[in-house]
Amino acid sequence: MAYKKPESALVVLDDRHHRVLLLQRKDDPTFWQSVTGALEEGELPAETARREVAEEIGIDANIHGFVLNNHNKQNKYEIRNRWRHRYPPGTVFNTEHVFSLQIDSALPLVLTEHLQYEWVCKEDALARLWSPSNKEAVSLFVPSVP
Repeated sequence: MAYKKPESALVVLDDRHHRVLLLQRKDDPTFWQSVTGALEEGELPAETARREVAEEIGIDANIHGFVLNNHNKQNKYEIRNRWRHRYPPGTVFNTEHVFSLQIDSALPLVLTEHLQYEWVCKEDALARLWSPSNKEAVSLFVPSVP
């Protein structure tokens, strides 16, 4: 198995009603998250963000004309112990690039890495997300509904 690069893209997805897309992990059903994934060799963070959206939910943002927003924000966080074996030995921290993308929630999603998905209001997303950096991204980049 090739090790993952300790650099990733986080993509917070919302719809025109500002509902947030949450994905339930297969390897930890208590863990709800946004789309996320490691950069591949030679890949720029925005390329990773687009690729991960296509891989994880089956939506090609470019084909649909959805605009990927690069928030020029990076988070550094400690990798969970249970996932460190995926990274080079001694790797403890990951650098995460933050993006958001508004998509049409009526489009069918094809999950490849998750058990299920739900479209939820911002407040429910903040209550259910596990990752502090994911919560922060939703808080900052998803508009509140009046």
